[in-house]
Amino acid sequence: MPDRAGTSVTGTPHIAAAPGDFAPLVLMPGDPRRARRIAETFLEDARQVTDVRGILGYTGSHRGVPMSVLASGMGVPSVSIYATELFRHYGVRRIVRVGTAGALPESVAVRDVVIASAAHTDSSLSRILVDGVTLSLAPSYRLLRAAADAAEREKPSSGGAVHIGPVFTSDHFYLDRPALYEALERRGTLAVEMEAAGLYAVACAEGGEALTVLTVSDHLRAGEALTAEDRETCFERALRIAATALLTDV
Repeated sequence: MPDRAGTSVTGTPHIAAAPGDFAPLVLMPGDPRRARRIAETFLEDARQVTDVRGILGYTGSHRGVPMSVLASGMGVPSVSIYATELFRHYGVRRIVRVGTAGALPESVAVRDVVIASAAHTDSSLSRILVDGVTLSLAPSYRLLRAAADAAEREKPSSGGAVHIGPVFTSDHFYLDRPALYEALERRGTLAVEMEAAGLYAVACAEGGEALTVLTVSDHLRAGEALTAEDRETCFERALRIAATALLTDV
């Protein structure tokens, strides 16, 4: 039987959790294994609440406040599905994506953190939600401000810079358009990734709050890239910033 929000006891088409299984605050990495790692090493008393199609979700707490983590998979369509179902059917109020990105300008280095203050995109999503309008896709200002403040507090104990600015959400991972990247860089774009615009569009449509905090895993100009092991180690700082933002005013 569905509850009043439309969620059955067996979940939504893509999430097996029952009503109430997700906390109002959600961390959202792309990789299911990273979701499991967050649950095991960052959340307290986490329990698995969904595993449909291998997309893992857990609920526990952080600093005594209920908090969940759910993987999004890769790309705008995938993150849009999971974010919509969380906001619409599970009472989620805030989602912060914690992922990786490729840097564009020389001023952004591998291992740096990028907080996405806007998301440009070649996806059609920004144009189909409101007929005749291309939406500006941006995060919750409250979460953005909280993440910026958290980043300032991280500086004394953490290496690498934290950058705040726009990113480019691409629909094509192996996109080979150097002129496009040069044009985006000239206009202040910091990094390239695949989900932020989708998350921001869904939050706008569903009345939720969203933010994206990224670890720079590779540099599109210099060709430098982190190993899989390095990604996990460097990921922790972005995760702390993201969780702190989720907790603001709670």
